Amino acid sequence: MRIELLTAPGCPHAATAKKSLTACLATVGMEAMIIERVGRFPSPTILIDGVDVMGRQRALSGDMCRLDLPTPQRICEALRAHKP
Repeated sequence: MRIELLTAPGCPHAATAKKSLTACLATVGMEAMIIERVGRFPSPTILIDGVDVMGRQRALSGDMCRLDLPTPQRICEALRAHKP
């Protein structure tokens, strides 16, 4: 399973998204490496096997804040769906 946290430079929500992702991994009983990438991304975006946990098509680039921030519920659901 490939887990990516994509953020734009200086994103005020990046730390919260990472904490939520880490907590959800523990909740579903999984250990996985989180690949963190900073660049021109809608921020924060969490991808699991290339799929946005919020179910949206993501823009290829653009450093902007997302209005639909990844929620713990959606993160946990996505992890459970991809659990081996």
